[in-house]
Amino acid sequence: MTEIREQGENKRRLSSAKVGGKGTRKRLPSYLKKPLGRPASLHALKKTLRDRGLNTVCESARCPNIGECFTKPTATFMILGDVCTRRCGFCAVTKGFGTVAVSPDEPRNIALTAGEMALKHIVITSVTRDDLSDGGAGQFARTIKALRSEMKDIKVEVLIPDFKGDRGALKIVLDAAPDILNHNLETVPALYKKVRPQADYMRSLDLLVTAKESGLFTKSGIMVGLGETKKEVRQLLRDLACVGCDGVTIGQYLQPKSSSLDVIDYIKPAVFKEYEDYGKSIGIPRVYSGPFVRSSYNAENLF
Repeated sequence: MTEIREQGENKRRLSSAKVGGKGTRKRLPSYLKKPLGRPASLHALKKTLRDRGLNTVCESARCPNIGECFTKPTATFMILGDVCTRRCGFCAVTKGFGTVAVSPDEPRNIALTAGEMALKHIVITSVTRDDLSDGGAGQFARTIKALRSEMKDIKVEVLIPDFKGDRGALKIVLDAAPDILNHNLETVPALYKKVRPQADYMRSLDLLVTAKESGLFTKSGIMVGLGETKKEVRQLLRDLACVGCDGVTIGQYLQPKSSSLDVIDYIKPAVFKEYEDYGKSIGIPRVYSGPFVRSSYNAENLF
């Protein structure tokens, strides 16, 4: 009976969720308010990034942790431009198709910047580039190679798109031997049509299986607060355990701009702890779960 009520409540919430911020905005709980960090440190790193034509997901996705990360300093570099060919409802990155050329200087510039920042762990992600024949896999590989050339001991984590299920493109990245292969499921299957309309849940799980078979440390992440139920989150965690995922991140969805999906629920810290405990109990070695957790937030601590 409880399960039936939970499913009914979930359907009601989904039907009321809107893209475009036209629903009633919920008041932000006190535990989700965070200081911006030191402006001087923020500006210095931003200037370095701009001078070298580099993008970070921290800025493009309007991450709430940017103040903390930029003052450490650390950053998640976003390659292949700042325009994405997908239309995910949760994301603040600019949407478009085939409008940004792939920069041949980008891998080297990222490596130089990482060296100057003395990074020991770096995360490389990208917009999704369905307009490119390899989905941008070659640029991931070139960036990994440039980083290895500049910094012998750096740990390289890649947060990759699904490459439309192209195993050849995935192999290009795997052959470049990153230390960590991260691919986010983002949300539960029932919400894909609304949250990730051009993605496929099983395709993403298959990618993680292939990466695990290559011997890499695999990782995935989701957002909560989009209307999912606890039962659905637990099933997703079981799916990740079944594919041998080594690390999982779970964080609160926060609406990055008015045209993005509305927040359905602000999940309480105690529930995040429930998810973390459950994930570990079913065999996922490392689960990092909390309101401000993002897939690349404090990434070095999960490895």
